[in-house]
Amino acid sequence: MTTAFIADLHLSPERPDITAAFEAFCERNVCLDKLYILGDLFEAWLGDDDPSEFAVHIKSLLKQLVDHGVQVYFMPGNRDFMLGKKFAREVGLTLLKDETVIELNGVRTLLMHGDTLCTADHDYLRYRAVIQHPITRFLLARLPLKTRMGIAKKLRANSGTQRELSHQRLQQMDAQHTAVVKAMNNHQVQQLIHGHTHRAAIHCFELAPERPAKRIVLGDWYDAQKIQQQTSYVGIYMT
Repeated sequence: MTTAFIADLHLSPERPDITAAFEAFCERNVCLDKLYILGDLFEAWLGDDDPSEFAVHIKSLLKQLVDHGVQVYFMPGNRDFMLGKKFAREVGLTLLKDETVIELNGVRTLLMHGDTLCTADHDYLRYRAVIQHPITRFLLARLPLKTRMGIAKKLRANSGTQRELSHQRLQQMDAQHTAVVKAMNNHQVQQLIHGHTHRAAIHCFELAPERPAKRIVLGDWYDAQKIQQQTSYVGIYMT
């Protein structure tokens, strides 16, 4: 059984190279058993009623995988938390809540987007609590589609500046070890897979003496050429 994990593609019409890399990924991996998308598939997603050609195209790529028998799972990230049941129904994927535990090759594994592990980034966590509050989501969903599309466009336009800022604040915005240990102990797991930080790596450590653990961090897809050529595991984890 082959399972793939991806996150932080940040797909948008402004980055056709990343879209091309995702197209190639989907074409190559129609024989996967399972695909887990751990958030931020889109640079911005503010409603399942998006009728754009771009949205329709991405849905068709995912549906193609599902039609070939791939079980596709999606966990919302901080940029596409408005993706919901309508999208899932149209594509045929399964929605997952943040902090979902699965059995992966006999190992209890915790899946997260990863943003809640960045406990030193107090400003972001305050923003997250507001923007993802059920009342805020309710109000956002009821804005006119044109207004939401405008907001999404502004978010995409600002993404370059945000990436520069995040580079300057990498330590603050990275997952904190204490938060990692707490989450893994809470769910009694030996392995954690997450995205969000864009710092692809595999960390081996101990939760306690003689309690080995592993944290797999998925990379982003900004270097689309490397992803498309599969010259690095960055952005894709397969097992």
